[in-house]
Amino acid sequence: MKVNTTPEAGALAPTHYPRRSQLYRQHVIAGARFEEVAGSVVVAEYIDKTDEAQQAAKLALVDLSTLSRVGFKGAGAPDWLEEQGARLPDSPNRARRQGDGSLIVRLSTDEFLFLCDLTSDSTFTARLWDSWSFQSTKGVYPLPRADSHCWFALTGVHAPTALAKICGIDFHTHRFSKSEVAQTSLARVSAIILRDDLATTPCFLILSDVSSAEYLWDALMDAMLEFQGDAVGMVALRTLTTN
Repeated sequence: MKVNTTPEAGALAPTHYPRRSQLYRQHVIAGARFEEVAGSVVVAEYIDKTDEAQQAAKLALVDLSTLSRVGFKGAGAPDWLEEQGARLPDSPNRARRQGDGSLIVRLSTDEFLFLCDLTSDSTFTARLWDSWSFQSTKGVYPLPRADSHCWFALTGVHAPTALAKICGIDFHTHRFSKSEVAQTSLARVSAIILRDDLATTPCFLILSDVSSAEYLWDALMDAMLEFQGDAVGMVALRTLTTN
């Protein structure tokens, strides 16, 4: 994993990179320190906050929108993906971890979403994109989810209760299992929500139309206020993953 940890990392700016989050201006205003991960710039932490890992264990929101993701759909998608070495979930609305740490989310019988691991070390998503071609891959169509969808993580023991304020599904961990997926309305916008815990900390990955990124971020931040939730960076997620 390529991560800038030198003192110069504090000078990294999203505007130096071709892909940036729709929320980067908000992160700058909030005092974000950015780092480079596998060619993308992400929020490492916020300089005026302390113990972000502890915050994330209670309730926190993280912007993952610059990390790698891609989709494929079509009648030929399941067979082709298995030929490429993918281990597919057995049924729709389930996710499955791959050998390199990436996730495959099965949205329907023949539609799939691929998410890199949170360190962006995984290479399977990029390899699949490179393997596809219009001429040789029949009945399979790529979906550029990095362009169409924003990506957030809502973490912590209070995350299910916060989600209940803006969504009708019960996300409490005794009702919504690990690797379960919901395609639902969140704060009145369509969203894909996947439970993918960080070791023992509940974590919900949220993807929605990129045009809703700022609105949905604000709605989630507002839903967290009652439980003293806050935004954190990738350092906190990595800390929880290894604990």
